[in-house]
Amino acid sequence: MTMIFISFEGPEGSGKSSVLAKLKERFSNEGIEITTTREPGGSIISEQIRKIILNETNTLMDAWTEVLLYIAARRQHLVEKIFPEKNSKKIIICDRFSDSTLAYQGYGRKLDIKKINTIQDIAFDNFKPNLTILFNVKPEIGLQRIKERSKSEQNRLDNEDLSFHQLVYQGYQEIAKNNQDRIKVIDASKSFEQVLTETYQIIKQFITK
Repeated sequence: MTMIFISFEGPEGSGKSSVLAKLKERFSNEGIEITTTREPGGSIISEQIRKIILNETNTLMDAWTEVLLYIAARRQHLVEKIFPEKNSKKIIICDRFSDSTLAYQGYGRKLDIKKINTIQDIAFDNFKPNLTILFNVKPEIGLQRIKERSKSEQNRLDNEDLSFHQLVYQGYQEIAKNNQDRIKVIDASKSFEQVLTETYQIIKQFITK
């Protein structure tokens, strides 16, 4: 058995981060250790880039600058934290990965999808998750959840208008349709416990097959 790398994806307010925290606890209680990380971030340098990307004052950021910063943060994260574990038996779950860049910057910012795919393939040595779970929730529901958070938990992308988030949502649908062998879709509008249970079942089945 080599490393299993799983990514969690979804639009804003999908609840994936909260599910991830509870999921780690649940697996730990069964004696299964899960390493969790996030993007952008996951390493010291990547976390510094994250602060630049998500800072609410950086409203003049060019769309391609945004893409390249995400890719730079991800490359650093991979080199420091993920690639060294390739031959280990670790199970690593990452809160967001390369599909986020396609959904948010490719579809949301209306940039060239093929170019983003090419750059990401080069930067990440064609590395992709073994399994991706898409927490699917319509932007109207997700954004309402965001509004209920404290202001300190909100970031620059949360402040984009509804039309941007609708494009991101549509992008995720397209990405999932094109990667059905890797991406499993969960209805994240259900109750937290239902989403948690369904996520647990998918991952448990995947890691024990």
